[in-house]
Amino acid sequence: APAPRGSPMAAGGAAPRTPAGAGAQQQKPGVPGVDAIIAVASGKGGVGKSTTAVNLALALQANGLRVGMLDADIYGPSLPRLLHLSGKPEPLHGRVLKPLDGYGMKVMSMGFLVDEDTPMIWRGPMVVSALTQMLREVAWGELDVIVVDMPPGTGDAQLTMAQQVPLAGAVIVSTPQDLALIDARKGLNMFRRVDVPVLGIVENMSYFVCPHCGGRSDIFGHGGAEAEAGRIGTPFLGAVPLHMEIRERSDAGVPVVVADPDGPHAAIYREIARKAWDGVQAHRAGGTRQAPRIVIEE
Repeated sequence: APAPRGSPMAAGGAAPRTPAGAGAQQQKPGVPGVDAIIAVASGKGGVGKSTTAVNLALALQANGLRVGMLDADIYGPSLPRLLHLSGKPEPLHGRVLKPLDGYGMKVMSMGFLVDEDTPMIWRGPMVVSALTQMLREVAWGELDVIVVDMPPGTGDAQLTMAQQVPLAGAVIVSTPQDLALIDARKGLNMFRRVDVPVLGIVENMSYFVCPHCGGRSDIFGHGGAEAEAGRIGTPFLGAVPLHMEIRERSDAGVPVVVADPDGPHAAIYREIARKAWDGVQAHRAGGTRQAPRIVIEE
């Protein structure tokens, strides 16, 4: 079934006008029925952010939480492939869509609404409108947390998430190398500027262990993200190795947390999930957060 008529989530549709006066100063409530929203972000592409986000979400679920996933990367959605999902969300009533189910999680992605090879040639306002609809016009139900797979960088999608919902926190993904850490630092500082707690940094592709000889190689360096976390006073959530099993499971649409739940890699992701969720609870204990206000400094 196609997306509801008039929706920018329908392929080729035009974005609706933003009401006069709407913007950074207008405070938005959280998503009904959803207790917390965590953004998984990176300063640049190619660091394994989407794979990390999927395994983090499944690890939160393995730790006993009710979890949903939102693919906020409008231009390059990854969740359909990573979760081996296809088909279009069914309209329930009015403009509200039913999310797809991926290993017990409720999942929404632009990739369900357009063909994989179709480019999304949209300007910023259309991206903002589509993201808002995927948050507000999807039947998420009662969830403990939605994990949002953000696009890389610090653009419209990140600011929209910060403006539209009170994010419980952000997880930053980086590789150990200096080039990736420079961009990760920008992403981290952006969330701090818009008053979103940074739950911590994940060092992805941290090291490689040869499957034949068992020798360890630090292909992208090692410990850079952990050192950066210590330098800026942000929690270090964990190091994920560069391993064939993680890559192969991801390509097959069966993430390692569900493919080998008792294996060493699933254990790493569950520990990262535990630390991230503990961070959410710790920030909440410090006081009730309001939806952040975007301030543009000249």
